[in-house]
Amino acid sequence: MNFSNAALDLASVREQQERDALIADAIAALEQPGKTECVDCGHAIPKARLTAAPFAVRCIECQKLHEQEKYHR
Repeated sequence: MNFSNAALDLASVREQQERDALIADAIAALEQPGKTECVDCGHAIPKARLTAAPFAVRCIECQKLHEQEKYHR
């Protein structure tokens, strides 16, 4: 498939916008305090996880599932 320079430029701009949005989301998450209970399963988030990721809102197992669903759609 042959793309024009304009189409490639537009794709590049959109890709950068998506990347910027993900970075902004990550920064916002870092600035928010985490939870003590997982937002998905309700179980306590282990102290070790909260120490490593104080912004965490999910336990490790639920976070893995969340990422699999998010990135494998």
